[in-house]
Amino acid sequence: MSTIECEILIIGAGIAGLTCAIKLADRGKNVVVINRSEDPEESNTKYAQGGIVWWGEDDSVELIETDIEEAGDEVGRESAIRIIAEDGPVLVKYLLIDRLRVNFDKDSFGNLHKTLEGGHSKNRIIHVADQTGLAIQKALFQEAKKHPNINILSSTTAIDLISTTHHSKNRDAIYQSTKILGAYILERGSKKISKVLASYTIIASGGVGAVYEYTTNPEGARGDGIVMAKRAGAHVINMEYIQFHPTAFKKDNCKSFLISESVRGEGAILLNDEKERFVESELLPRDELTRLIYKEMKKRGTKNVWLSCEPIMKKGIKLEERFPKIFSDCLECGIDIRKDLIPVAPASHYLCGGIRVDEWGKTNLARLYAIGEASCTGLHGANRLASTSLLEGLVWGIRSAENIIGNFSKEDIEAFQISDWDERFILKEPDFKLIDEYLSKIKNIMWERVGIVRSETELLRAMRDLMMLSVEIVEMYRTSKLSDELIGLRNTIEIAIEITSCARRNRLSKGAHYREDTL
Repeated sequence: MSTIECEILIIGAGIAGLTCAIKLADRGKNVVVINRSEDPEESNTKYAQGGIVWWGEDDSVELIETDIEEAGDEVGRESAIRIIAEDGPVLVKYLLIDRLRVNFDKDSFGNLHKTLEGGHSKNRIIHVADQTGLAIQKALFQEAKKHPNINILSSTTAIDLISTTHHSKNRDAIYQSTKILGAYILERGSKKISKVLASYTIIASGGVGAVYEYTTNPEGARGDGIVMAKRAGAHVINMEYIQFHPTAFKKDNCKSFLISESVRGEGAILLNDEKERFVESELLPRDELTRLIYKEMKKRGTKNVWLSCEPIMKKGIKLEERFPKIFSDCLECGIDIRKDLIPVAPASHYLCGGIRVDEWGKTNLARLYAIGEASCTGLHGANRLASTSLLEGLVWGIRSAENIIGNFSKEDIEAFQISDWDERFILKEPDFKLIDEYLSKIKNIMWERVGIVRSETELLRAMRDLMMLSVEIVEMYRTSKLSDELIGLRNTIEIAIEITSCARRNRLSKGAHYREDTL
């Protein structure tokens, strides 16, 4: 079994992971970054359309804090909210604008164009048309790729964290506090399993949207890093707070994709089947607007509502220039947004919970950090404020790197005698058709029973069905050779059970966790 040694292993290659890698590498640290996708530039970050929070006119730290606090239904962690309000805009300028020179859109006077999104009291969102995440991802990847201290491994799936409690052959290790010393990984092309040994491990693997039938997330957003950390003993919290985006494209025989909040920020309005406006404001916090759309669809028995871009065009804005990606994606599905209404419906979008971390991204396990959507800093509370996700990844990517640099100590990994991964006695290939069937069942259960509106009756039914599936899936995992699909199935069922369990425990409706059977 081959072994890769490094000082820091980062699992995930989005804005959080790559920002952290660059900061660490700048200070001379040897970093390995793994990305399960074959495309080294693929990540959740790539799909972020709207933008990133900066400074609005007459803006202040206090105003940003207030907007985040109110959107999160006053469940958030005050210290995390203060950190991002103070440090966020400063770090956007330092890294994205000045160093990476991300080409954010300008207005006619040459100033950064700032748009408005739901829950914000100021126009403070800067963007690159409707592909902000893609522009940031490309800039970060190019910077990381050329850095001599960073090794990026694509098409590589993390299997499990290496824990001194579970994987050491030193018999004393089980009686000591758990340390995380890297991860076992699967190279998807060769199906070769290796171990990466590292003094520090950082999970930046993204969220859980792909656990649901309808989502704006890529298929890799299945909670891999979160459940790996939980299996190792990390604390996972607030998993009931799944944010559903109000406006995802919804048309038969077409893939669901995000219709950015910035479309509504520029003036688009929501209409029902009667072509009547049914909300007072299209820029309500996402949880509130999602429920209003959900209720309108239930009331009229429809699969979607409609988004009209006519008010944007009346302002003289060319839709194909302001929203080129949304324009082209809709056109591929037969919708010309200059003259047609866009069919939209809610879809799972963002996880506000995750691996519990402190103000520096540290978990309760020694030498393990978590950043980005996989972590729970407490910033988002019960519902994320628009365009704070990229900002959180940026801020905690830098903060975790600074904390490691300031406290760095090399671990004596050899002393723990870490075991190799042993598949010698497993001969059966995974049943990929059955894996797809299991995934389909899980996604349907989560959408129908652990979705936008929840109740004890439906949550209990979901838990029973998921537990029954879990027995079969665990058996398949233990008796079949590893593949990315099998690893993903195991993680998907575990994350689905965790979300459902948290939703059952929390009987209080807050933010994105709405229970119709309680207050």
